Amino acid sequence: MKRTDITSLFPDATEEQVNTLMGINGNDINNAKKGTEELQASLASAQAELETLKSASTESDLQDALKKISELQADIDQRNAADALRELREKVSTETGIPAKLLTGEDEATCKQQAEAIKAFAKPSYPQVRDAGEPHETPALSTREQFAEWLNSQ
Repeated sequence: MKRTDITSLFPDATEEQVNTLMGINGNDINNAKKGTEELQASLASAQAELETLKSASTESDLQDALKKISELQADIDQRNAADALRELREKVSTETGIPAKLLTGEDEATCKQQAEAIKAFAKPSYPQVRDAGEPHETPALSTREQFAEWLNSQ
């Protein structure tokens, strides 16, 4: 604020009133500058502390962090591969009817070959009985009468 600004706003103001207003304005400006200087000092202190922290983190800290990141990435990759393999085996299992737990192949072609080999192995090698031993004709006599007849014939 300038003296001319005050006199233009208050044309009847005395020199003493203008001086008082200028003094109040000067004090306000000095207080504002003081707050700004304190903030600048605070900022400089924070920047110095940041630089100290940056220089304090050693290369070994960085190496440790990079090692941990690579271990976690390897774990994620391993889990993704295991999930993909499980899904592949379940797909082949659904197509062939062989339980997925019996398939150990790492790709679809190998799993399908294993499924076919398991199917071939699981086929029965003995002749199947058509009627499971049931008689073709209903006997005229009861079991007791048949046994008695047999016994008498002996």
